[in-house]
Amino acid sequence: DFQAYMLQHPDIDVVEMDTVKGTREKGKVLLTMLFVKYDFMLIFLLDSASQLCVKEVFDMLTNELRLMSFQKMFPVILTDNGGEFKCADELEHTTFGSQRTKIFYCDPMASWQKAHIEKAHEYIRYVIPKGRSLDGYTKDDIALLTNHINSTRRDSLNGECPFTAAKQFIKRKLPETLSLKLIEPADVILNPSLLKQ
Repeated sequence: DFQAYMLQHPDIDVVEMDTVKGTREKGKVLLTMLFVKYDFMLIFLLDSASQLCVKEVFDMLTNELRLMSFQKMFPVILTDNGGEFKCADELEHTTFGSQRTKIFYCDPMASWQKAHIEKAHEYIRYVIPKGRSLDGYTKDDIALLTNHINSTRRDSLNGECPFTAAKQFIKRKLPETLSLKLIEPADVILNPSLLKQ
């Protein structure tokens, strides 16, 4: 379905979505959304990997951006079959029934089908190693992490960072809402010292 839709809409922007868990135990998780064209990643700290927590992020973004802007920024979302994403209708539509996006799912056990966000998670792991609990982190910590990741220059962007590549695309309200700001190249830190617990 996703491939067929993209053939019909070859110029549409795609956002890949996933979660990053700290440990196998229950606890806080990170919801990640990657604007593929710009390598620009949003990261949200959730209390748990629940459908309700994911829906709350969608509702918050819709309220802050307004429906039309949300539709333009998130026209298509590709994610996996995790239980937290199973409420497709509630994610695709607002509380009042207006369509805000289209959700597509990778095939089971085929995370490579959303390879961009899987690769982007490496930047998170430079700072928060796999297996470390996320319970000690705050939303401010995750905003700081997001800023440093999006300020890292990429060969895939001809030496630009995602912030620079996406500046014409990202609406002014999004950085304000999520405390996003550009970090100067010399000040970018991508190791555990960035978020001292």
